[in-house]
Amino acid sequence: MPPKDPKLRLEAVLEEIDMSRSAYYRMRALGKAPKTIKLPNGQIRVRRSDLDAWWAAQELEAA
Repeated sequence: MPPKDPKLRLEAVLEEIDMSRSAYYRMRALGKAPKTIKLPNGQIRVRRSDLDAWWAAQELEAA
């Protein structure tokens, strides 16, 4: 069985990237936020691997 890829709540993602919810949604509208999963109840989740990939892309863009 492959290792689990935790799905993070949006609050945890916002805390990790130190960003407000409104700034995150602006960035998401521009296609520059980590990939998300929208649950049937409307909640947003982010896979840990997608957030890690987003961090790596930010490092590449800054270099």
